[in-house]
Amino acid sequence: MTAPIVELRGVTRSYGSPPTVALNSVDLTIDEGELLAIVGPSGSGKSTMLNIIGSLDRASEGATRIAGNDVMRMNDAELSALRAYTIGFIFQQFHLSDGVTALDNVATGLLYTGMPARQRRARAQVALERVGLGQRLSHHPRQLSGGERQRVAIARAVVGEPRLLLADEPTGSLDTKSGAGVMEILRSLHASGTTVVVITHDNELAAQMPRRVYLRDGEIISDEREASA
Repeated sequence: MTAPIVELRGVTRSYGSPPTVALNSVDLTIDEGELLAIVGPSGSGKSTMLNIIGSLDRASEGATRIAGNDVMRMNDAELSALRAYTIGFIFQQFHLSDGVTALDNVATGLLYTGMPARQRRARAQVALERVGLGQRLSHHPRQLSGGERQRVAIARAVVGEPRLLLADEPTGSLDTKSGAGVMEILRSLHASGTTVVVITHDNELAAQMPRRVYLRDGEIISDEREASA
């Protein structure tokens, strides 16, 4: 049986005073190698869950374990190392540096590993080739289409070969064809062993996933899985 890479137990996250509850006593287990969507409308708690799974934020109550690590007991340096070596992030906004080539944008994903610059750039080239951009290494973001920019962002997210990939609305700013291309890449990464979690409000996109976790008002209201073949 595969071991969980994400375990949330009774996780609550509240903000402010009086408190606004963004997540309310959530239990969620994600096994290594899964492909799933976390689905819900604006304000449902998706972004908060992304931040907690990605160790960008801590729960107010409950237990969070990521890749076997008790996040609540980790200091900032340990959390930074967890993100650098275990978790990759893809955001709807590409967050690429305009004055930097695709190759160097991707290489920045390895800055915190202490890897030498030449090795970082070599790994970045491999990652760009993996997403079909081997001929765009020296292009700047402004010279690329939206779909190509998202592929650069994906390459940056996976250049460190993370076990867990979190994709926040990865097709939200793309046309249908480019979005389909991005999803094909995510499925390919999943097929190679990466755990892929897609956070989305798009029910049509979620329907393509073998598992769908639905959030509303900070609570999981449904957790659906396709029947095994």
